[in-house]
Amino acid sequence: MVIIDEEVDLLYNDKGKCTEKNQKGEITLMKKKALAVLMAAAMVASMTACGGSSDKAADSSAAAGDGEAVELVVGGVTSSSAKDAVTYFGEKVNEYSNGTITIADFPDNQLGNDEQRFEMAQNGECDISIGSTSSVSASYHDLYLYDVYYMFLSKQEVYDVGFGGEAGQKILEGFDQFGLKGLAMWENGFRNVTTNNTPVNTVADLKGLKLRTMENSIHLAAWKAMGANPTPMAFSELYTAMQQGTVDGEENPLGIITGNGFEEVEKYCTLTEHVYTPYYVVMNADKYNSLSADQQAAIEKAMAEATTYQYEQSNKYEEESIDTMEAAGCTVTALDEAAKLEFKAAADSGDGLSLAKEQMDNPDLADKMVEELEAYRK
Repeated sequence: MVIIDEEVDLLYNDKGKCTEKNQKGEITLMKKKALAVLMAAAMVASMTACGGSSDKAADSSAAAGDGEAVELVVGGVTSSSAKDAVTYFGEKVNEYSNGTITIADFPDNQLGNDEQRFEMAQNGECDISIGSTSSVSASYHDLYLYDVYYMFLSKQEVYDVGFGGEAGQKILEGFDQFGLKGLAMWENGFRNVTTNNTPVNTVADLKGLKLRTMENSIHLAAWKAMGANPTPMAFSELYTAMQQGTVDGEENPLGIITGNGFEEVEKYCTLTEHVYTPYYVVMNADKYNSLSADQQAAIEKAMAEATTYQYEQSNKYEEESIDTMEAAGCTVTALDEAAKLEFKAAADSGDGLSLAKEQMDNPDLADKMVEELEAYRK
């Protein structure tokens, strides 16, 4: 089963339906669990230190080059591809650090929502945090750039320019202002439109369509420019709203659509791929700097490989999501290049790029990103 890529801070039951939880209580509980894990590791280390001198000599010889043993607490999301990648990272970083680095993995928002885990990483309450850029753009304003509709026309553009280009790298490095080291950008995926009565094959099909969207000024402006009637509402209310016809449709990454069973109440899905939402992967900078050079190198190498793996898994799960929708009788339509450019032109009239730049601390990064994309497309 495809497990959900969450939009913000939702938790789900074993049937994939959204459930509400007391986040504050959840955080307190999981902090205690994380502390217990760390205390247990410390006790084991202490007991080992009291062992025979020959063992100590062997251990010190290894530690001299590899660094002291450390366990990193990872606070993650509900995304299947991200959870797979964290497991993969844990295996690789343990291998590359000669066993000196292990991870304590807390996926599925167990340590709180994206914003809460972002703060926990800053405060050192967890070591590595993963979350949606849209969730923390109110804190890190340059991330608003990733909310601009049709900034990217393909995933390869995202990988090569959006993340790998000069502007993308500076955005990743910019997490240092929060006491965090940007390790990678992972994939949440492109958002797509689903509707219950009217298929959306052209921009004209959006006219007057009551579409549930996120409460985000850039998103709202884009949908209004395309002729839709954007209607923000709580995500937990969306399934029922579509079932009862309160809204005509919604837009989300494919993993969210099938993970919440929206194909049960929606007849059409159009792969508009109108905006790409990344996940950030960050680490507490003090923790990173406390590690040996060999351990830091192990983290960098393992994370690079885990990132490639995460992209591969994300693509696999998206294909499975399409199969799930079609099996449920939902018609899935991909836009050709001409149709996508029509949607892009309409969205651009909402001037989302200018809205993003107004909110960014370094609007020159937006200009640089556009410049790099134009050069890439030639």
